[in-house]
Amino acid sequence: MRGAWIASVTALALAGCASGRVSLFEDAPGVTGAVAVFDGKTEAERGVLDKPNTQAVLGGRTVEPRPIAPGRYSDLLARMPAAPRVYMLYFKEGSTDLTDESQPILTALKAVVDRNSEVQITGHTDTVGEPELNDGLSRDRATEIRAALVRQGLPVENARVTGRGERELRVPTADGVSEPANRRVEVILR
Repeated sequence: MRGAWIASVTALALAGCASGRVSLFEDAPGVTGAVAVFDGKTEAERGVLDKPNTQAVLGGRTVEPRPIAPGRYSDLLARMPAAPRVYMLYFKEGSTDLTDESQPILTALKAVVDRNSEVQITGHTDTVGEPELNDGLSRDRATEIRAALVRQGLPVENARVTGRGERELRVPTADGVSEPANRRVEVILR
């Protein structure tokens, strides 16, 4: 996220300029977004930065990515917030009980959460049952995870809880399908 964010802000700042520089950094080791550069008059694509830790000078006819010199942006990167971490916890059908496979993930999550953490907890269900009941079940699942983190010392106000029911399926299914991958809570830790 931070690599795409830096590149996006830079690209927006340069949108009205005849020349400039765009740099794209890694979001996490081996993970990055991409920036496409277009000519402001003709709207023709001038190039794409899609490799981490590259930069390009704008103002010519094409964008030619080059590696960023080591340490060149170390001061900037040191001030950037850490990339968010995502944890996926899965539940037994129709309940707020974690699967056995998710217990170690919850333990790992508890180990890294502290009083300063910001946490978004979003519950989901499969398509078995009525949508209104699934909305409640998804909120209950998220609330259970928040309670576990609060017991570890996370201030309750630092954890936002949302229930999405069956609206954001990880694995698309028809109505009434029991799909374990959809019975989950996603925890985003900042």
